[in-house]
Amino acid sequence: MGAQPEMQGELKTVDVLDLLVRRGLIDEAMSRDARVREGAQRARILKEAMGLVEVRGAAYRVSAPEVLSSLRLPRADGTGPLTEDAIMQTIANDVDLPWRRLDPLDLELGFVTGTLSRPFARRHVCLAIGEVDSRVVIAVAEPLDHELFESLRRLTGRELRLVVASKSDIQRIISEFYGFKTTLEQAKREFSRTDDASNLEQLFRLKSDAELDATDQSIVAAVDYLLRHACEQRASDLHLEPKRNEGLVRYRIDGVLHTVHRLPKPIVPAITSRLKMMARMDIAERRKPQDGRIKLARDDREIEIRASTMPTVFGEKLVLRLFDPDVLLQDLGELGFFETQQKVWQELISRPHGIILLTGPTGSGKTTTLYSTLRALASPDVNIVTIEDPIEMVTEAFNQVQVNARMELSFAQTLRTVLRQDPDIIMVGEIRDRETAQYAVQAALTGHLVFSTLHTNDAASAFTRLIDLGIEPFLLSSTLIGVAAQRLVRRICESCAVTTFLTDEQARLLGFMLPDGLGEGLPVREGEGCVECRGTGYRGRSAIFELLPVTPAVRELVHAGADSHQLVATARREGVISLHEAALKRLGLGQTTFEEVYRATSSEVWRAPSATA
Repeated sequence: MGAQPEMQGELKTVDVLDLLVRRGLIDEAMSRDARVREGAQRARILKEAMGLVEVRGAAYRVSAPEVLSSLRLPRADGTGPLTEDAIMQTIANDVDLPWRRLDPLDLELGFVTGTLSRPFARRHVCLAIGEVDSRVVIAVAEPLDHELFESLRRLTGRELRLVVASKSDIQRIISEFYGFKTTLEQAKREFSRTDDASNLEQLFRLKSDAELDATDQSIVAAVDYLLRHACEQRASDLHLEPKRNEGLVRYRIDGVLHTVHRLPKPIVPAITSRLKMMARMDIAERRKPQDGRIKLARDDREIEIRASTMPTVFGEKLVLRLFDPDVLLQDLGELGFFETQQKVWQELISRPHGIILLTGPTGSGKTTTLYSTLRALASPDVNIVTIEDPIEMVTEAFNQVQVNARMELSFAQTLRTVLRQDPDIIMVGEIRDRETAQYAVQAALTGHLVFSTLHTNDAASAFTRLIDLGIEPFLLSSTLIGVAAQRLVRRICESCAVTTFLTDEQARLLGFMLPDGLGEGLPVREGEGCVECRGTGYRGRSAIFELLPVTPAVRELVHAGADSHQLVATARREGVISLHEAALKRLGLGQTTFEEVYRATSSEVWRAPSATA
């Protein structure tokens, strides 16, 4: 440690309050109020804690930061209540130790649970979180407990490096990690009898073994933990991957995969079987790909999960795609349209008939835009029918139909049936062939509003793609009313955002020259990386759009069979913002980075004419 801390020994409420007053976080009046309320609040916390399994039967000490944060004291600067994290950061600064917010994705299950026993970690509220320079890094909630420090040195036999963390963070990790370790150990003991035949042979195990694995209680607990944890971490996908000697659990968060857990090899097929059972798949069939659905109830809301399996050389790989209603069903103003684009989109979707297309690669956010738009249009006097493969999320606002190739129920065949169901608005998941395209045109000509998607790089290419599918230009010009191309870019984490400068070389790669006299370059922002964003510098994603309405000038070009370059030139003259320009605007607003703009739009043919994004 450096300078002598102002507090010594165990953290006492009066000392912590004095420190908070000196640091300007609260005023004297708030401090006096907290001292009056402390006793009753401490008793309430202790009573609640005694009902928790994690502390039942163990001596539970209510810490000063725990009491003060629960009082929700208003900050002196009026920025909200004083949190446990803010209190612990202040204490960490006083004792000259680093403060850490504990992120489960940064911690290794084996190291955390193998360094300290669960009873010790629980009793002393501490956690082994890693190694730095051959020293064990220990997170503690009582940084001035010197007896604990000596006990840790004796227990580990290693040099230590202490960091300060919130008690609630430490207790949460103890509960999750040690509980999950116990579950895995139970499952490993029960399923270690599995033979060591080659991985390819393991694909053909008998059904009775699979059923036994899938219903075991330790496996049920492990699966429940993984699903709950994936939701808490805002994962869009969960991957369960069998390897030669272990299994990997990976989450996709903001478009990036993170390895979260390494599982013992014997229990991987059991966890897979449990998830297949939940998804109503055939758990005995491991040689063919399968698809299924799971619905979870969490925090008073339902989460849809789409499951997909695939046989690999090391066993059956399973991917779960999680659909959170709060993400998939957004208000139109939250989708990412700029103000002028949103007005155009609102005008397009308010029309009584015509075709509106969304284009972009898989994972570009088309489903979110479609579902959010349909929800905005849904009302008791409108019949909305969707044709999907597969249905992404079940919602009562629409009449949803699942395409089923085995039942010879294709997009085209379903669309033909839907046209006899008196629809007002039809959503076709994807126009894949000539027949589907023809029925979509027929639906628009007969007075229906049709939404669908295409896989093209930009909006203008959608016209030529439909013509290539066999739609006559004169029919296309009279039915297609608008096309939106979209991509997703990661948003800069606001907790660690800093100003940096765009170089001449970076500007050149983005297709423009920097104006003279900028000195270091064009000021932009980037994230340095922090605990909030797991060191990535990004948190969340935002859509960028290229919205091309079919104006009279565009309609005339389409009718004449013009190519995409002519359409692009006309759209530019009419003020349409390209994907590239939309991304540059996000960059100029400080919402995303050069790397994200280049990744998302480097292949686009349109280029911004200046640096005024």
